[in-house]
Amino acid sequence: MDASAGSGSGVAHADTRSGNPVPADAWEQPEMREALAAREVSAVYRLLRKHGVSQRQIAAMTGQSQSEVSEILKGRQVMAYDVLTRIADGLGVPRGYMGLAYDETTAIRVVGASDGRQAEEDESVKRRRFLAHAAQVTMGAAVFGPESGTWSEAPARTPAPGRIGTTDVRQVEAATRALRALDYQYGGGFCRDAVVAQLSWGQQMLDSSAAEQVKNRLYTAIADLHSLAGWTSFDTGLMDSARGHFAQALDLAKQGGDHHLVANVLYRMGRVYLHQDAANDALKLFQLGQIAAQESGSELAVAVLCANEAWAYAMMGNEEQSVKLLGRCKDEFARADLATAESWVKFFTETDVYAMTGTVHTVLAMKNPEHTKYAIPALSRAVDSYTDDMARSKAFMLSALATNHLLEGDIDHGVKIGGKAIECAESIKSARVKDRMRPLLAEAERRRNNPDARDLADRLKIFYAA
Repeated sequence: MDASAGSGSGVAHADTRSGNPVPADAWEQPEMREALAAREVSAVYRLLRKHGVSQRQIAAMTGQSQSEVSEILKGRQVMAYDVLTRIADGLGVPRGYMGLAYDETTAIRVVGASDGRQAEEDESVKRRRFLAHAAQVTMGAAVFGPESGTWSEAPARTPAPGRIGTTDVRQVEAATRALRALDYQYGGGFCRDAVVAQLSWGQQMLDSSAAEQVKNRLYTAIADLHSLAGWTSFDTGLMDSARGHFAQALDLAKQGGDHHLVANVLYRMGRVYLHQDAANDALKLFQLGQIAAQESGSELAVAVLCANEAWAYAMMGNEEQSVKLLGRCKDEFARADLATAESWVKFFTETDVYAMTGTVHTVLAMKNPEHTKYAIPALSRAVDSYTDDMARSKAFMLSALATNHLLEGDIDHGVKIGGKAIECAESIKSARVKDRMRPLLAEAERRRNNPDARDLADRLKIFYAA
């Protein structure tokens, strides 16, 4: 705390017992109440500074960067409803003091769709905020606090049982398995609405009475459904919705004491950040996931996290760490008991080890084409092993394989496989597939002097325009 907060400064003391640096009576003082009522956040922050709360502490509580706090202190206005509510909740301000006590329907009308871009908060800030939340959950912080309600809009209400049993939970689990299978085969765009609709009903079961064992299983089941909602949102390009669902999944998985699922959610959110080329943030989430995976005792979960850490390091240009982690992934996979693995991690088979090996070496090959000699055999094994119910994964691998052949100089083979990638991708409703095929388009464009490469580039452009 700043020197101005010393015992002789005359200012009110913070409530150190709660860990909150804001003095207990700060919000009740007339000048502060006036600033809150006018939503003058810059004035609120200046008053907090007078109470000895540092810019760093304000940033930590509100999920903002110190530079943003500095800009607000200099007079930048905050207008967006969701940012105002996050600031209020982070600081511990009663929402009504800022005129933010809307019901959920009104709040949604005020702020618009959850994926609308807000000028107040850019993507890097959202990533930091989620990372902070993930660290709190993973390292043992309480869940279902003030922050929990700010991640996503409430689903529409439908009737739910007053008391639930194991059969009710099994129905949620079965629905999640069926919807996940549709996602794998046809893409998130095909089933996301169905996932959200199922979640709308399932979420209400959390308010139903149940035996403790049933309740814990329900937490895990709804967490897994939120995770699927996050994944299908990600697959359709709805990044803010994805982040909200993954945050809810983290809280529920932690509440249910399911370390396996915590690792799963952190892995999936890390993949979102890899997709956004935010490899450093992704790596932090994978490392948090690694903690949960090791606590779960699952070698297979550890292998998944190692493979994705390798991917992040490859994107950051760290070849040594990438190769080292791929080796550890293979070692952990060899030790894993696949028969007793948790359901979420069962997807990671030998085929996926080859797929991740090929993917990591493809990223490295972009800077050092020597890695094509490792990428091509691994990707070929993965492509040959994927069945029709894994069409999206197969499209990813075909695209990467074609890219490697172009990098290697084998244009004929690259064009042929690139054509197969397009054919596979055309049947999938997934924004990610198009994004993952952009390196192939770039390599084909670089070889436009070759008629076959030019034809492939033109086919890809038609595919993107569709």
